[in-house]
Amino acid sequence: MRHALALPFGWFLFGRIMSVSSLQWGKCLQGTKKVNGLKTPTNLLIAMAFIMAMAFSVWNVLLNNFVIERAAFTGKEIGILQSLREVPGFLAFTAIYLLLFIREQRFALLFLAVMCLGVAVTGWFPSTWGLYLTTVVMSIGFHYFETVNQSLTLQWVDKENSAHFMGRVLAWKGAASLIAYASVWLLMDILGAKYNAVYMVFGFFGLMATLLLWAAFPAFGAPHTQHRKLILRQRYWLYYALVFLSGARRQIFIVFAGFMMVEKFGYSVGEVSLLFIINYLFNMLFAARIGAWIGQVGEKKR
Repeated sequence: MRHALALPFGWFLFGRIMSVSSLQWGKCLQGTKKVNGLKTPTNLLIAMAFIMAMAFSVWNVLLNNFVIERAAFTGKEIGILQSLREVPGFLAFTAIYLLLFIREQRFALLFLAVMCLGVAVTGWFPSTWGLYLTTVVMSIGFHYFETVNQSLTLQWVDKENSAHFMGRVLAWKGAASLIAYASVWLLMDILGAKYNAVYMVFGFFGLMATLLLWAAFPAFGAPHTQHRKLILRQRYWLYYALVFLSGARRQIFIVFAGFMMVEKFGYSVGEVSLLFIINYLFNMLFAARIGAWIGQVGEKKR
């Protein structure tokens, strides 16, 4: 029954995703200030976020099926792999030392390219150590990019508009993820594509798009001089604690929930993609509105 319902439901969602994504793109362009055409800092941030979300979503949605079917992973191996994936995140503070030698904008694009490269080659290493290696490469690019990308957002977007803009970015990440999940479902379940082909298509697409952004966008200045040191403040202890707990909750769910659905219940790549689609459809439709509401009432108000 589950397999019989997945096909028509998938086609319905695929059509809805394409129509909603087109509408979201039009709204995004209308809400962007035109400075030198489309080559604005906000458009660069949105484009980088879109590429990152699409490449990472493909890596994430294929991972559990790939490691079980091609590398015979158990809970032990997937736990080690996900632990290794978080090591670059823990060491992301070292980005401040690399920023002594490279501008933040170029830094972000460089490590976005590294992440896409890691995704592209994942399918060619269907072994335990091969997957550990490609995961670390992908994770280095992902975490270093995200670290600098947040800094660029706070520099380039006015404080009054930052909450709404972050909501728009989150919505576009959701749109990119939806397109990725729908494409994976179409390629794997309908067209019968191989894992390495899907990884390479999206990985190299992200890499080429990143290089295009590098060449097309000028170097934007930073209105505020950035610190080149690690700063911790005692009054932010609650924020640090919430981030820690949120990360722990998210990783426990990501590591074991998806893996269990594939290993214990036999979910296919297409069925896992449809589950992810439902989740991200909510983000794409409501994230910008939630961000605007937070900007009106304030982050600390309840």
